[in-house]
Amino acid sequence: MAPAVLVLGIGNTLLSDEGAGVHAVRSLEAGETLPGVRYVDGGTLSFTLAGAIEDSEQLIVVDAAELEAPGGTVRCYEGEAMDAFLGSRRRRSVHEVSLLDLLAVVLLAGRLPQRRALVGIQPAILDWGHDPSPAVQQAIPAACIQVRDLIQRWRA
Repeated sequence: MAPAVLVLGIGNTLLSDEGAGVHAVRSLEAGETLPGVRYVDGGTLSFTLAGAIEDSEQLIVVDAAELEAPGGTVRCYEGEAMDAFLGSRRRRSVHEVSLLDLLAVVLLAGRLPQRRALVGIQPAILDWGHDPSPAVQQAIPAACIQVRDLIQRWRA
């Protein structure tokens, strides 16, 4: 049986804060496990993730995002707000494909989860390095709380 919720962490862990989503998903996975939740390290994205999204009822993506805010800021965008945020942020990316492109493929298949959200973390440093900056390291627990809160609210 497919998980009800897919939590997808994306980012490049070789570029310090760009890997924030992956670090957050690893933290969530190491913590309390929730039934019906699947945590996936989506790396720098690829169209192969479309199947996992299509098979899920709900989707939460955690990623570094340009929020035009201080490093370590965490914001959550749900449903159409997520779509609008992604559509307005067409930027160059280290990802193989953009998240917007990946979601478009899933939408064309008619399987885009109605309940979906992006938990974005503002990067402070985008340079070579395996570890997030101190600002993003401090933000990861807040992003994890956002993810857990979404799951609980959606299950209510």
